[in-house]
Amino acid sequence: MELRGKFANVDLDALVDNRVVRTWLYFGMFWLMVTPSVGVLISSTFNYPDYLGSGNLELTFGRLRPVHVNGVIFGAFSTLFIGLCYYLVPRLSGVRVIWSEWSVLLAWVWNVATLAGLVGLLFGDSDGLEAGEFPLYAKVAFFIVVAVATAQFLITISRRLEPAIYVALWYLIATFVWTTMNFVLGSFILPYTISGINSAAFHGLYLHYIVGLWLTPAGYVIIYYFLPISARNPLYAHKLSLVGFWSLALFYPFVGIHHYLYSPIADWAETLAVVTSMLLIIPVWTVLVNFFGTMMGKWHEFGRNLPAKFLIMGSLMYLVGCFQGSTEALRQLQQPTHFTDFVISHSHLTVFGTFVVWAMGGLVYTWPRLFGRELWSFKLGNWSFWLITVGIATMGLVLTAGGLQQGYQWMNGVEWLDSLVWVKPYWLARTLAGISMDIGMSLLVVNLMLTALTSPAAEARRVRGPVEAPIPAPAGGPAQ
Repeated sequence: MELRGKFANVDLDALVDNRVVRTWLYFGMFWLMVTPSVGVLISSTFNYPDYLGSGNLELTFGRLRPVHVNGVIFGAFSTLFIGLCYYLVPRLSGVRVIWSEWSVLLAWVWNVATLAGLVGLLFGDSDGLEAGEFPLYAKVAFFIVVAVATAQFLITISRRLEPAIYVALWYLIATFVWTTMNFVLGSFILPYTISGINSAAFHGLYLHYIVGLWLTPAGYVIIYYFLPISARNPLYAHKLSLVGFWSLALFYPFVGIHHYLYSPIADWAETLAVVTSMLLIIPVWTVLVNFFGTMMGKWHEFGRNLPAKFLIMGSLMYLVGCFQGSTEALRQLQQPTHFTDFVISHSHLTVFGTFVVWAMGGLVYTWPRLFGRELWSFKLGNWSFWLITVGIATMGLVLTAGGLQQGYQWMNGVEWLDSLVWVKPYWLARTLAGISMDIGMSLLVVNLMLTALTSPAAEARRVRGPVEAPIPAPAGGPAQ
């Protein structure tokens, strides 16, 4: 791709500190294999309650679930996301990330804290807030890393070559600034100084700030950068990205209390949460139109474009998951869905099916370029894609169906224990779907490791054969 303006003659690849990006992505791939697998481990107990034993507290659902949830959010997704930021920020700014020598240390601090926090959760050291269970020592480390990374990226972007800021950088700035402030609330204020019904209300806000002001804009950073560049097509509409950004910033901060409808929290606060939850349809639909519009004229190349396949599949899951999220905030629809597997379907379709899948799309695009070679096996990558896609789609479907059956049975007076009999087949299908996803992610990591370990000479022989020819560009198009 020909660079113009002040970017002309700038070697974007030379601006990226590959050692930093690789370190973060290595850790992210480790968590990608480990922490989703904990979900399969505990979902199996729904059908086989005693298979992990009955006398070991560390293997109970109450200990393992926060390991799974926090491990996926802060281990698998966040580690990959931060690593991808160190790749895309210098390329979009045209200057190196400042204090780059600190970035590998930050990766170690983040991941050692993640490991220590997960082990602490196994032994009952928990603050008891969903998505905020990590003990204080892990939260302090997270806050330091995010605060330093925020300073790195903000100063780097302030030194950019061109005054215009691409939409991915808007979201990146917002993600890190919002989350630095949210960590102050969730780590140092909420667990220790707020009690009673106010604690529940602020917990709803904190939880949705993690989802809506960290995971969501972070996911947008990834797809807004990697979809156009992997499809080799310009972004469909700049104005739509404006609408999506400002509507997300305006509406998402108020939605958290929709978890507490019919509670002692003030009715006006609950109603505000319901209204803003429905208004989230605006940023969701605008960004999705932008994503699918970006693929216009490139669908004929879609089958061989592995990064774009992950990114578009995640967008489809985002469409379904966000439709669930908005509609289940309505009081009438929350009655049959609250406390059921319908909510679990929504969380998996969005957190994993969208954001983790988008992170995998960015990973598949970036990793071969860090080593200057093609993905080791497109066929193996395609198997990974379909195993993950079939797994998350099946999980979303069966949990939605099982959750609705649960809710309507309870509304009709069926005893809770009796209702479990009817949902056991759904739970078994959920576990099998999770196994499919885990196999797909493991194959993906194996593929990427083989990409890194293949020697340049072996790579040339494998790709070119006995006849000298240019090495094909990695899946998703040439480096840009």
